[in-house]
Amino acid sequence: MALTVAGGVFLSIVEKPAQALNLNRLGTYSTGLFNQTAAEISAYDAISQRLFVTNGATNSLDILNISNPQAPTLFNSISLNPYGGAVNSVSVKNGLVAVAVAATPKTNNGRVAFFSNNGTPLNSVTVGALPDMLTFTPDGTKILVANEGEPEPISTNPVTNPEGSISIINLANGVRSATVTRVGFTGFNSQKAALKAARVRLLGNANSGPTVAEDVEPEYITISADGAKAWISLQENNALAVLDVNTATITEILPLGWKNHNLPGNQLDASDRDNAINIRNWPVFGMYMPDTVASYSVNGQTYILTANEGDDRNNDVARVNSLTLDPTAFPNGNTLKQNPNLGKLTVSTVDGDTDGDGDYDQLYSLGARSFSIRDSQGNLVFDSGNVFENITASAFPAFFNTDADTNSFDSRSDNKGPEPEGLALGQIGDRFYAFIGLERIGGFMTYDITNPTAPFFVSYNNSRNFSQDPGPGTGGDISPEGVLFISSQDSPNGQALVVLTNEVSGTTTIYAATTPEPNAILGLLLLAGWGYRRKLR
Repeated sequence: MALTVAGGVFLSIVEKPAQALNLNRLGTYSTGLFNQTAAEISAYDAISQRLFVTNGATNSLDILNISNPQAPTLFNSISLNPYGGAVNSVSVKNGLVAVAVAATPKTNNGRVAFFSNNGTPLNSVTVGALPDMLTFTPDGTKILVANEGEPEPISTNPVTNPEGSISIINLANGVRSATVTRVGFTGFNSQKAALKAARVRLLGNANSGPTVAEDVEPEYITISADGAKAWISLQENNALAVLDVNTATITEILPLGWKNHNLPGNQLDASDRDNAINIRNWPVFGMYMPDTVASYSVNGQTYILTANEGDDRNNDVARVNSLTLDPTAFPNGNTLKQNPNLGKLTVSTVDGDTDGDGDYDQLYSLGARSFSIRDSQGNLVFDSGNVFENITASAFPAFFNTDADTNSFDSRSDNKGPEPEGLALGQIGDRFYAFIGLERIGGFMTYDITNPTAPFFVSYNNSRNFSQDPGPGTGGDISPEGVLFISSQDSPNGQALVVLTNEVSGTTTIYAATTPEPNAILGLLLLAGWGYRRKLR
């Protein structure tokens, strides 16, 4: 059955009609600021029916009244200048709002500020360098903070390189008596050689370069349902760290491995210079490098979802056409280095010289252009393969792999493609769904993940308006940074909601996620051409 595009929103027929999910755009709040990171991360408070949105343009926390999700309005805006120079994240639990704010310079220790749900300041505490994300434990007694600890300046010899860490904020005695425990990675410094051998991506060798604690950059945290264990994405290191919350100890660093883009189902478009949609196999390995992570439990087993964005440090990547390729590993190297082939593809310069002779025996690109499901030990259970590029190519062929601030065709094929970044997980009825935001072309993918080993695509929604050039007030919703799920039990209108915060357009948009009456939608989405197997039940 054909796929259609109407009104700027990609419409699809779901694979299983009896289990269909409708996603309808309800309302949008716009800051009026374009390409200034004015809407990045959001959190919801069911008590006040308010949404809290980080605004990097003004270094503030915007509080939106969404009691009517079709017409969100600004309730208040809180300046975070007293706490630091850059707001990064927000989380809410039982009416308590926690905000992560980086210092100026970012290599200094940052702060977490606490507010009531109407914006009244309550307290603040010091955490590690560059607190990038924070989240409450399920019981609300603790907050975990991922302190990324990026070096400054980003170079091969940074002036300052703070250690990455996790802060555990204990709220057992109330927010005004909050205490902070710092959890570091120094215990792994002596294991650098072993970690590199296990394929954790670390700079230098065992005796040179940054220590493990300096190299790791915690990005995002997900916590087990019982609050005892957490998994932290170490994006630039292509790994997950495991935290024992009760003992405040990092117990493991789990390598995530590589995605072979030369295998069926793993194809990618690798060039922005071929003037075509050319999704095919290439001799390239993708490093998953997840940004957002989430977790859920099925039959007593915990599974980790990852949005495989990819990220670099500015000093550890290059174009393939600038590299010397090993003639044995790449007998057609000169052809591969042509720009319409792999020449413009951004790859890692710290990976791939397997024999240390100065040329590249393998090529490693950043990100996997997909989302994955892994078990609690980091083993891959499912990956969406090449589906994101195939679906966006079918939905918007004239704007395939476009960038966020232009409507240019194919401009991101050489660098992470649609770039999945934000991720939210939600339960509706007895089924689990993943909502994955695409930072470049925009919109979000929805998958049914009820069976972790056999998820299936549900729909792709994108409210970007390609008939207008991106700009202040034009172009629709552009570049989702954060994705948030609100359950029907907590929702102001009794419907499950999906919230996208779009950093380039500065907009916060709310979708209703509803299940239709049985047999209301007829037909099946034929996915065989996208590497799927239809599963009959």
